[in-house]
Amino acid sequence: MKTIAHYLQLAVLIFFLLFLIFFLSFNVLGSTFGMDPLTPESMVKVFLTGFILFLAAWGAGLIHKSNLNDQIKKMQTEMNELKAKLYDFEHPKTPQPSKPVPQKNQEENPGILRPRQNFTDQ
Repeated sequence: MKTIAHYLQLAVLIFFLLFLIFFLSFNVLGSTFGMDPLTPESMVKVFLTGFILFLAAWGAGLIHKSNLNDQIKKMQTEMNELKAKLYDFEHPKTPQPSKPVPQKNQEENPGILRPRQNFTDQ
């Protein structure tokens, strides 16, 4: 897609340069191409053709840029996965002995809070 975008941009440049030269020397070249009276319709055709070429080049450039961004995202996710594997390889998980949690005596009443009462509908 990159080469298509470059060729289309080159075509737009050549198109507008040729018509710039053509209109600067219109007195000589106008009668040669049968455009002796310059009409608005002929100008619209010329500029619409150039605009369509420009839009095609711009679209090809956007598609190429989108493809590059997709490749970058894929490479970044692959790199993150490899970093995670490397980290796991360098820091293996070793089971650590857990300390027994001391159980609290339920008879003790810590603080001001009263024990919870469950109410049922009768």
